[in-house]
Amino acid sequence: MVGTEGDQACVPLEESRLGFLDVCAGAGGLALGLEQAGFDPVLLIDNREVACDTLRLNRPGWDVRQVDLLDFDPVDDQQVYDVDLLSAGLPRVPAAAAVNSPSDIDDEIALIRATIMLMHAVQPKALLLENMAELVDRERYQPTRDFISTELKHLGYHGRWFVMNAADHRVPQDRRQGIFIALKGDRMDAFDEPARVLEPPITVGDALGESMAVRGWPQAAEWAAHANRLAPTLVGGSWNRGGGDLGPSGTKTAWQRLGVNGSSLADEVPGPDYRWRPDLDRSQLVRLTVDQTARLQGFPPDWRFAGRKTARYRQVGNAAPPAVARALGRALRKALL
Repeated sequence: MVGTEGDQACVPLEESRLGFLDVCAGAGGLALGLEQAGFDPVLLIDNREVACDTLRLNRPGWDVRQVDLLDFDPVDDQQVYDVDLLSAGLPRVPAAAAVNSPSDIDDEIALIRATIMLMHAVQPKALLLENMAELVDRERYQPTRDFISTELKHLGYHGRWFVMNAADHRVPQDRRQGIFIALKGDRMDAFDEPARVLEPPITVGDALGESMAVRGWPQAAEWAAHANRLAPTLVGGSWNRGGGDLGPSGTKTAWQRLGVNGSSLADEVPGPDYRWRPDLDRSQLVRLTVDQTARLQGFPPDWRFAGRKTARYRQVGNAAPPAVARALGRALRKALL
């Protein structure tokens, strides 16, 4: 079984495994964590070629299909019927402050609704939705929550909304995630939300200090000591516009306090001649590589991302941290077995 670095509790292959269908699979953050928790995918679907390439690159044995969720018909893939779990790391709904018009959320809401309608055909034992925390508690999304509740009630499912922070599961990032879990019949009574890991949080310096030193940068330890806090939420950004950066202006300011230039990504870590000047403007600060941002999401070092730099970062920033998926998978496994 392939697990993340430092993880001693992955479920071994010889133990009872459960099956799942993963939609909007992206770079595989949910799927990897669920795999570590004792689930094996029967099918993964995503509409982006580069995401499918990433999944196949890391798990050649997985059945990966490039198809839009709105066009997916399970009648052609009947192995997904009655699967143990349907998981969906759906494209992020906008925070209310970022929404300019109702059309801004139409595509994201359509995919949420398509996932719920897929439940009618697939009839899994459990459902896992992962998205922005705003989906859980913002009034704007109450009609979507009502739609989900009504449809699933007709099918005999009971569900629960809650928010998790990836930092509570040893991910070096302040990342709040909206979670919805539903189970069929009375199984929801057996589901307990994952408990926080009661250990000190991992800081950006803890996570990236060693990688910053691999090319002989003499200030790597100094920078790591300075970057002694959690990373702000990584933001993958839109696939339709913009280049690779670490988020909007407020997020870039938070990165600046960590000694990081969040305006762009580096091709490699600093070398021996690089001089870091945290007292100067943002342009003089160190930039992160895509591989380093993947570590801040909790991906293991051997997880590779297909595509060019910006496409790779989009996949990283939009992914679900595997450690959170692993914690959810373990909780679901206890409720299902």
